[in-house]
Amino acid sequence: MQGRIARFRRRLFPGGNPLARFGDRVEAALLLLLVAGALLTLPFAAAVGSDTYAAQTARAEQERTTRHPATATSLAAAATQSYSTDGAGSPADQTTVPAAWFDARGTRHTGDVLADSGSPKGTHVPVWLDQRGELTTEPLSPATSAADGVFAAILLWVAVTGALAALYGFARFVLGRLRAAAWDRAWAQARHDSRF
Repeated sequence: MQGRIARFRRRLFPGGNPLARFGDRVEAALLLLLVAGALLTLPFAAAVGSDTYAAQTARAEQERTTRHPATATSLAAAATQSYSTDGAGSPADQTTVPAAWFDARGTRHTGDVLADSGSPKGTHVPVWLDQRGELTTEPLSPATSAADGVFAAILLWVAVTGALAALYGFARFVLGRLRAAAWDRAWAQARHDSRF
């Protein structure tokens, strides 16, 4: 373990080595940029994650005030499906059925809802309605808001660090090719000189 740390430190700071080439110093500078960039990105990623969490929390609060749960009644029996249509071979839990429900003003609405496969006509299905009484999705949960914030932070950090790592890898590849070409030229010159 200590040997790896020592090698990494020599690669990061080759200045004291009299055998270090210009390419080694460029490589070290890019590695230092990669490490510094990964560390400096952390607070920015945390800030983006925090902002995302705050925005999603505000959205969840707004959705909780404009959406409410209701119960729809299926107007037909739900089809029985032994397997899901995605080809995975797993049993399908739900299918779409026509249903009716009443909004807060008592107005009847109809539409398609998800019900358990094989459920009979007249099955009560929980749904979420908007202010007009139309079907909508369930409000965001606090857990989803937190997950979105964490995901945004991780995504930003991985994107920046990945870009820096790709730059470092490309530079190492180019420098390696240049070093190999220099070695080839040196060997060719040595063979040429040995003939005289």
